[in-house]
Amino acid sequence: MLVNVSLAVAVAASLLGSAAAAPLVAVKQLVERKVNASPDFNITFSSSHTDGLPRTLIMATGGTIAGSSASATDSTNYRAGSIGVAALVDAVPQLLNVSNIDGMQVSNVDSGSITDDIVLLISKLANKALCGSDPEYDAVVVTHGTETLEETAYTLDATLMCDKTVVVVGAMRPATAISADGPSNLLEAVTTAVSPASHGRGVLVVLNDRICQALYCAKTNANALDTFKAYEQGFVGGPLSTKPFFYYPPSQPTFKTVYDLSNVTSLPRVDVLYSHQMATFDGVNASVANGAKGFIGAGTGAGGISPWAKQNLAYVMSQGIPVVASTKINNGVVAPDEDPAAGSYISSALLNPVKSRRLLQSL
Repeated sequence: MLVNVSLAVAVAASLLGSAAAAPLVAVKQLVERKVNASPDFNITFSSSHTDGLPRTLIMATGGTIAGSSASATDSTNYRAGSIGVAALVDAVPQLLNVSNIDGMQVSNVDSGSITDDIVLLISKLANKALCGSDPEYDAVVVTHGTETLEETAYTLDATLMCDKTVVVVGAMRPATAISADGPSNLLEAVTTAVSPASHGRGVLVVLNDRICQALYCAKTNANALDTFKAYEQGFVGGPLSTKPFFYYPPSQPTFKTVYDLSNVTSLPRVDVLYSHQMATFDGVNASVANGAKGFIGAGTGAGGISPWAKQNLAYVMSQGIPVVASTKINNGVVAPDEDPAAGSYISSALLNPVKSRRLLQSL
């Protein structure tokens, strides 16, 4: 049920060549499974079992980390989601020194094509893999395109029902690039995921030798390798020689709430409205007619919305449709409105518009 409360409270040849360094020990090769190991997971590739190593489920969704281009120097014009999970793992044999690996292909698309159904499926699979009475896995790693990575990572953080570790990882350069960052990112992600020191920290994002909590982490640059950051809160750690080094003991935000989606079959439609000078949001009624169940205002400053837009939003709120006031700046706090006459907007607190959308869908 959507409730009107403050969210502050509710709340590839080149690839193979680049990673073909000799492993530290003899590495078991991937083998194709003829029969799925579990009816809950569509496992298509699995490493041979090594006693004493933890077990990691890699859910691949596509993205730049699985992308390919005709040129090894081209890191902008490429096809995302060209390489499957088996090739990703096989390109980094060092992975099998730190964990036994099962891989499943949830999707193989650019992250702009990730749907609510895919995200809901990943959440349910992660909970099945880690949070049951007899979990099959010790950790989950999700490979993902970077454009919407923070949305999926935050959704998992808000819906994972145990303190096991999920790491979401991507790359800023395709697998075929001469300086592809995917192999090292994947190795660091799996190594971080299976580390006991990672437990109790929520879902983590690992890229570019940095470890970031999903609740705070956001993409800050369209092209640079060091794009995922948490400006206000900072990183929680970074891999040193692939092994995670954390700056602080495990902790969770004081306002964090986890939502159980196990009985949810679909997420409601919530639209994000981008504010600007003289914004009207005239299309909200059409959105409602087409099934929108809520709106996020990506406002100016600390959630500012123009008076013309407020008129349209006041009308949809009068129909019981929730509206969250957030900020397109992506940093800072949108506080609850203390003026009752101003309307009943929900405060996004410190969540940016896309994370506010995911939380509103989960309430």
